[in-house]
Amino acid sequence: MINSIITKTGCYIPPDRVPNSHFLENVFYDVNGQLLNRPNSQVIQKLHEITGIEERRYAPKEVLASDMAFMAANAALDGVDRESLDYIIVAHNFGDVKADSLRLDTVPALAARVKHRLRIRNPYTVAFDLPFGCPGWLQGVILADYLIKSGDAKKVLVIGTETLARVADPHDMDCMIYSDGAGATLLEATSEAAGILSHVARSDTFDHAFLLRMRASCDPREEGSGLYIKMNGHDIYRYAVKTVPLVVKQNLEKSGLGLGDIKRILIHQANEKMDAAIIRRLFDLFKVKEIPADIMPMILSWTGNSSVATLPTLLDLIMKGKMDDHRLEPGDLVLFASVGAGMNINSMIYRIPERPVA
Repeated sequence: MINSIITKTGCYIPPDRVPNSHFLENVFYDVNGQLLNRPNSQVIQKLHEITGIEERRYAPKEVLASDMAFMAANAALDGVDRESLDYIIVAHNFGDVKADSLRLDTVPALAARVKHRLRIRNPYTVAFDLPFGCPGWLQGVILADYLIKSGDAKKVLVIGTETLARVADPHDMDCMIYSDGAGATLLEATSEAAGILSHVARSDTFDHAFLLRMRASCDPREEGSGLYIKMNGHDIYRYAVKTVPLVVKQNLEKSGLGLGDIKRILIHQANEKMDAAIIRRLFDLFKVKEIPADIMPMILSWTGNSSVATLPTLLDLIMKGKMDDHRLEPGDLVLFASVGAGMNINSMIYRIPERPVA
């Protein structure tokens, strides 16, 4: 039996730290174009209480999403024969966005740009992009698993990269959530009874397709056709807390495992309060009162929400031993979950293999 294991990880965390105080001088408007009637200090404090974000990372002005993807890939491919890659999948939503422009550049595909930067000559290293909202990296891993188990691939590089801060409206208080970054993972075929055990994905477009969308600035004075990322935060919160636990439960049942078998839950780092509520509801579904204090590693407080990059970045930090309280040993079971624009949700269960991740 062929299984898929993660053999290499890498990430790029931008060096520019942006604390919450950075937004004290912003001019914020509500969705109706009216000035917010409370001081920015209160707005910032409320955001911190809800999301847990204390600072976020912004890419240097000269660095694009494809540059970050290349750097994360380069880290993940250390010691690997790059010509042996069968696929390169890059998950993103906005392509390359320059720091001084709202134009989205997606041609050629970011995956093609990464392959070019990696200097891979092999024409059968197929490179393509995957836009799937924040769950894009995890969906890329799920797709890689299908490719490997079908026998079509032996090595697949999956990258999540985003300069999300560049499409955030500085006059919308939600702009404080977004950040930049990239993470990469190499998946390989193995006969070992480990790796990806099961996964479930769903897309709720009938009622929820536009809870996240692109729209004009909240600032009524702004002219032009620039579009920024917008979200119905309360509706997304309710949807995620209700639906993500159901998908995770379905995935556990599909795998024949119980919640008590899981060592860690790696969830998309979007909102600390929301993620905690998702975990609470999940444990309630299994009628478990006590939630282990270390079940859900978090990096959101210092990275912000970098969309498709949050999960592979978190995984890389854990596998490289950079999160002291969160170590994974061979045989440990890890549950991944993500939710985002679409609205899309996915979940995956992974058994840590004997082969160490480098």
